[in-house]
Amino acid sequence: MNVTVSIPDEVAQPLAEHADIPRQMLEALAIESYRQEILSFGQIAEMLDLSIDETNVFLKKHNVPLNYNFDDMEHDKRAIEMFLKK
Repeated sequence: MNVTVSIPDEVAQPLAEHADIPRQMLEALAIESYRQEILSFGQIAEMLDLSIDETNVFLKKHNVPLNYNFDDMEHDKRAIEMFLKK
């Protein structure tokens, strides 16, 4: 999906001198969508074209806690146990 956003020139110019505005907007959307549990960790990685490790670093850098609960841990534990039995 392509999205077009209009920013007044007097606001955009100082921003453009210091940052990649489209990338910053994409990252801000990814962070907020993850915080609200709209997008998953994997979707954030895909959206930002990052590896799993890079996504962990990205979220940590922006002080975003992982959406990982007890049920997730139990699921991972069962998957590891099944893998180890093979």
